[in-house]
Amino acid sequence: MNESKAGSRVSFTEFYREEFLKHRRCLEQHREYYSNSAITSVEAALTRIISQLEHLSARENADKVVSDLLRKFNVVTGLSSWTDPKNVH
Repeated sequence: MNESKAGSRVSFTEFYREEFLKHRRCLEQHREYYSNSAITSVEAALTRIISQLEHLSARENADKVVSDLLRKFNVVTGLSSWTDPKNVH
């Protein structure tokens, strides 16, 4: 792999790692609204995905796969509406 591709993959991985960590923080802030089993399941899924980001970023369709995962977590955490300036009054 050339240096440019390696650097690009690191940037990709770090960007998406931070996005998943934002979902984890959002979930933590809204913990009172979810059951313990729901929190445990989502936290386990987030941990698993974060630990596999380097592997996922090596895939040809990495952007699509990781974007789809983020959308699924957004359904649970509502992060995009929480941080979207259009939704702030």
